[in-house]
Amino acid sequence: MSAPGKGPTLRITRLRVTRIVGTVLGTTLLLSTALPAASAGTRTASSTDRALDRAALRTTLSAVHDAGMYGTYSSVREGSERWTGAAGLADVDTGRPVTPGMRHRVGSISKTFTAVAVLQQVERGKVRLDAPIGDYLPDLVPGERGEEITVRMLLNHTSGIGDYILGAFPSLAQDSTASLDEERFRSIAPEELVRLGLAAPATGRPGEQWSYSNTNYVIAGLLLEKVTGKDAGTYITRNVIDRAGLRHTTYPRTAYIKGPHSKMYESFYGLIDPPRDYSVYDMSWASTAGAIVSTTDDLNRFYRTLLRGGLIGRAALAEMTTTVPAGGFDYGLGIYALDVPDCGRFWGHDGAVFGAGTLALSSRDGKRQLALGWNLMKYQRLNEDGTGWEPSPIDDALDEHVIRALCPTTESPSESPSASPSASPSESRRLVQEGLPGVDLAPGTWTTRR
Repeated sequence: MSAPGKGPTLRITRLRVTRIVGTVLGTTLLLSTALPAASAGTRTASSTDRALDRAALRTTLSAVHDAGMYGTYSSVREGSERWTGAAGLADVDTGRPVTPGMRHRVGSISKTFTAVAVLQQVERGKVRLDAPIGDYLPDLVPGERGEEITVRMLLNHTSGIGDYILGAFPSLAQDSTASLDEERFRSIAPEELVRLGLAAPATGRPGEQWSYSNTNYVIAGLLLEKVTGKDAGTYITRNVIDRAGLRHTTYPRTAYIKGPHSKMYESFYGLIDPPRDYSVYDMSWASTAGAIVSTTDDLNRFYRTLLRGGLIGRAALAEMTTTVPAGGFDYGLGIYALDVPDCGRFWGHDGAVFGAGTLALSSRDGKRQLALGWNLMKYQRLNEDGTGWEPSPIDDALDEHVIRALCPTTESPSESPSASPSASPSESRRLVQEGLPGVDLAPGTWTTRR
């Protein structure tokens, strides 16, 4: 999640594409600024000039584990060709390995699912994107805010509503992770999450600027319930997950993940030592902002189906991909666009929860895709004054795998003559704290986010 008034920054460069790793449910790839951003002339991502380099994908994924990540799994698609792999451990105590197809908490990637569900109601005439949210939920968002904040502002994070994470996990404001364990099995109503978010400091006037907030998507879920008369999780399951043909994706009803999955370890920059497993967790705190469980293959199928018009029509998809500037990338309605220099523009989202990080990116035509998950979060270590964290070789390894997957004809970062060994991997890095229902707060800012 992002600090009030600040959204996660996402800067893509060819050297460090994944700075997404220290995050929360959300939307922020954290990248360095070693190379300039893509120019307006960057070509659109589409099929490449050669087949998938499976050996390179296996090597770069194994390098993520070798760099210190417990376990990671990846699915890559290029046209009709597909590759999926896994490297490392699902359980560090028993030595059980991760395997392709393991289920995983995907955090803020859930926001794309929720946005699709709301846009389906827009197509049916039950919701108007530019109508005030107070027209639908006057008691939930009362007064001036309800009159000025539109549905569109919720979906593109320009509402100015703060995040609820510190309210839900109050110990974080005291630089303590105690509440992560104390609240492990607490069920919290979405209305309470909204109350906490509305009570948090506003991040700006409605429509003024982009600022990531999980509260926006909890409100979107309650809007969905109001206009459909159905539980949001049930509606999303039947009309988004099932309609996309996703066989291993669920909106969970219990604290447990059904099916094969890894443990999910949280370090919180060394405050939890050794890292603790958070794979069993009541995800009501994430709600429609970040509770979904999926697999890397299912995520690729989901975004491919969505971008090809299989879940919403052309007009709704055009609305979804109409973006606002978000500090280095462009954010639409539950989806963002990321320009990778010399490779193209990709659409998708990232996510993070306690113990699990995920990234899913797809070319606009759905031909080139990557979905990547990992099971150790906030593995970086705080610096001496506690205001930031030290770079980790895991970050560079993740970057290289992402580049190999999305840009198979591009030289790797380690081969690039422009790769400067003095460039800090953590330059300009921000937590993927946006949606993850923002569980990853940046070091040195926890107490200022109250």
